[in-house]
Amino acid sequence: MTRIVHVMRSDGFAGVEGFVARLALEQFRQAHQVAVIGGDPTRMRAVLGPDISHTPAASVIDASRAVRAALTAGEPPEVIHVHMTAAELSTSLALGPRPRALAPAVVSTCHFASARGAGSGLAGPLVAALARRRIDAQIAVSAFVATAVGGRTPTQVVHTGVPNRDRATESRDRLVLLAQRLEPEKHTDDALRIFAQSQVARRGWRLIVAGDGSARGSLLSLAADLGIADAVDLLGRRDDVGALMDRAGILLAPTPREGLGLAVLEAMSCGLPVLAAGSGGHLETVGSVPGAQLYADLADGASRLRAMVDDERGRAAYGADLHRAQRERFTIERQVAQTDAVYRRVLEGHR
Repeated sequence: MTRIVHVMRSDGFAGVEGFVARLALEQFRQAHQVAVIGGDPTRMRAVLGPDISHTPAASVIDASRAVRAALTAGEPPEVIHVHMTAAELSTSLALGPRPRALAPAVVSTCHFASARGAGSGLAGPLVAALARRRIDAQIAVSAFVATAVGGRTPTQVVHTGVPNRDRATESRDRLVLLAQRLEPEKHTDDALRIFAQSQVARRGWRLIVAGDGSARGSLLSLAADLGIADAVDLLGRRDDVGALMDRAGILLAPTPREGLGLAVLEAMSCGLPVLAAGSGGHLETVGSVPGAQLYADLADGASRLRAMVDDERGRAAYGADLHRAQRERFTIERQVAQTDAVYRRVLEGHR
């Protein structure tokens, strides 16, 4: 049993928060003592349940205070597992000058394909230096992220895992699904252009988008400009994405620099065929099966989407291959086991 505190500076609930909640829950199920700092209180509590402590942390100061409180608790953590630069910075501030031998081990998971401090402008180098100061081990969610992050700390790739699900066996609807935040870096506009160029709307297919964000208005305008407004549904944020995946015929994943792609893994877990940008973490998920549907550009994406729509039997076989790959390589149990191995190695070095 290891005493673990996960730290985020966050009051939302998106990919990283979902990652932390699932990881913490499985670690608890495997008899670790787990607490979580950060993330939307209501949604984190709904996932974590009553037995895992949760402390809100909307700012770096909030997170740092929560870490300090954990350090002075009756049973302080043996491992502080930090997620994203702000959490690294919060933990560094909380630990202060405490000698490493008297401090918990600090393990950082890198979720995004960018260098530490890249979003801090001219202060980036200083932020990066302060953030990485106390890190003992570094995990990346994919080889793509590990390469992009770089740095002097050795990085262990631990692919994100998701719970196993039964493959949906009922007939799927003529729906192309997107499940992601509507922010510019997610390239949702590429998905609309691919759908329009494919002309599969003429064959009765619709594009449904589960997610919300700052690009919603521009996407509505783009759908009108492309002449597909009548075949596109922006559903907003949904809590039933799993049910949508059981109904949909294809998942479209257009983010070219996706760290790994949680929605892709969830689609794989239910056997939903995936058409993805042929880059980033998609090469490690979708790209792990023969006949992977990875597009090089928008015209190629549209061509592949048409071909997938026309080949129902091929879609089913491809979905089955993705389902097997998830169960072999992207399970939450495998993720926890590999994360535990990182913890053990770091803790041995602390003793």
